[in-house]
Amino acid sequence: MPRNKGLSFYKRKKKISPLAVREFFVVLFGMVTAVFIAVVLTYFFGTYTNVVGASMEPDLHNGQRVYVNRFSYILSTPKAGDVVVFLPNGNANTHHYVKRVVAGPGDTVLIQNGVLYVNGTESPWIDVKILDAGIAGVELTMEQGQYFCIGDNPGSSEDSRSANIGPIREQDIIGEAWLHLGGDEGGLGLIH
Repeated sequence: MPRNKGLSFYKRKKKISPLAVREFFVVLFGMVTAVFIAVVLTYFFGTYTNVVGASMEPDLHNGQRVYVNRFSYILSTPKAGDVVVFLPNGNANTHHYVKRVVAGPGDTVLIQNGVLYVNGTESPWIDVKILDAGIAGVELTMEQGQYFCIGDNPGSSEDSRSANIGPIREQDIIGEAWLHLGGDEGGLGLIH
């Protein structure tokens, strides 16, 4: 007798395809691997710190978290315009400083009449009047492995102009600040 094609109250068991199970585990393995690699790379090659004070305003603000690329200066050296994180004089008992490199090895630095001159030319990196020239009131020449770093807001910045900090040694630079968290626009943002 033919089977009734009407209503049936019996559920058919759904079979899970072995191919679907395999695909699920391949995707899961890929996601776990990506997260693991990201964590390892961040731990070994990157770090973060917080900005202290108003020295980098308007781009970076007090308390803002900054992610530091520790790997970037293994293959290259800092250049003018980079925002770096360093410990002044290698002092591990102080907070990390976040400042902009304005001059590197072999460059001359002079602050005269509130203007920063690098190699005799007005620096494009600091566009506000600098009221305190500090040690850069007389022309300085950066030695090999030295960098002159200033905050973007020099009126509120303790930086290379201060005699107790002076030019920053390459070995005291932790890395390049490359991302910030939060700020006026919220979320992550590139540091320029």
